Amino acid sequence: MKVMVIGGGWSGCAAAISAARQGAQVTLLERTDALLGTGLVGGIFRNNGRFTATEEMIAMGGGDMFHAMDACALHRDIEFPGHKHASLYNISTIEPQVQRALAAAGVEVRYQVRITDVEMDGRRIVAVRTKKNEGDQRFEADAFVETTGTAGVVNICTRHGNGCAMCILRCHTFGIRVGVASRCGVKEIDGRKLEQFGAMSGSCKLHKESLAPEITEQLNRTGVVVVPIPKTGESGGEKLEMKACQQYALPEYQENIVLLNTGHAKLMTPYFPQSELRKVPGFENARFEDPYAGGVGNSIRFLGMAPRDDALKVDGVDNLFCAGEKAGLLVGHTEAVVTGVLAGHNAARWALGEPPLVLPETLAIGDAISHVREQMQTEKGLGLKFTFSGSVYFERMKERGSYSTDVAVIRERVEAAGLTGVFARPVAAASRRARLPAEAVA
Repeated sequence: MKVMVIGGGWSGCAAAISAARQGAQVTLLERTDALLGTGLVGGIFRNNGRFTATEEMIAMGGGDMFHAMDACALHRDIEFPGHKHASLYNISTIEPQVQRALAAAGVEVRYQVRITDVEMDGRRIVAVRTKKNEGDQRFEADAFVETTGTAGVVNICTRHGNGCAMCILRCHTFGIRVGVASRCGVKEIDGRKLEQFGAMSGSCKLHKESLAPEITEQLNRTGVVVVPIPKTGESGGEKLEMKACQQYALPEYQENIVLLNTGHAKLMTPYFPQSELRKVPGFENARFEDPYAGGVGNSIRFLGMAPRDDALKVDGVDNLFCAGEKAGLLVGHTEAVVTGVLAGHNAARWALGEPPLVLPETLAIGDAISHVREQMQTEKGLGLKFTFSGSVYFERMKERGSYSTDVAVIRERVEAAGLTGVFARPVAAASRRARLPAEAVA
């Protein structure tokens, strides 16, 4: 059986390994020349409820990406405003670590392949294609997983944001993101924040070398630096309201510069006018590393999500699954990984003719997938963002009693659900799905 994963961010890499674990021949198609997408400028994991979700997935046998993060961790068990027991991975070493994990799983990775069209047979995708002037490549498979994200279209960042911020997605170089679900005729979903569509990415990167030595020393030693912003009479609160990452939209991030050490200095705000930043003691020479226009704006995300069920199958297409931001208003690397594992697993199960796996709501991951799908069908829900690490969903975790940092308790919960190691062991059935017309398969 063949599974094609389109998009090489955290969710795509997780999906590819998960499908390969089921014996599928997996090809991962990445638009740019590097894996991980925004994960190349991310770095935060295991903070707050993400610890619970991480350990649930490890207990279920789908922890490959988390093991890669752990292997590249610069700091463990640190605290910063609103967040406890966080780990920070090194953005400079994480991608090669993930490449090795994909190679070990037997996944073929193809770079600079931008999928722009699909071939359909009824409700089933037969193949995906690139443009003629981009190689005219065609890729057939039994099942497909879309993990193309919800950002990376220049005119969207201009229309709904502050213009192209020249971010890590590099649309001008590698072409804009194209939604596979939309090419199949699926009506995609746009998130909203206040009166605007989408939401702005929530952080930037500064060159450590451009900061005062004492700031860099503390950042390297402790992983966190919090510097009060001199009062200017301007609140700056509108930046926080635009953030995709509402778990960081706290007063502390409005009143202070919060830096995290992820190899570079991660600045926890969507943007910060460089002229104003350089007025803060210790930041007189500050220079943005990502996005290059971080003094003006950041990328716009959460436009073009796919309607899907709790098995992460896209509505209206029999053999297309989705994960990461494509699967809904889920923010963060951890959220991308856990949905990627499930989507890849179910793509392989579909190709085998097996029923999909739906994670129970007794697990934080299962509840999050179901809850977000339900919330996205409401006007209020479309204006929210969901993450294990804060804001409305972390509060839900605490209310339901699913948040825990006790690994033994988390493993017992997975065991009680009968899902220990489920993603690590092949599905029992060995027969392929019969080549039937779409209506017969349905």
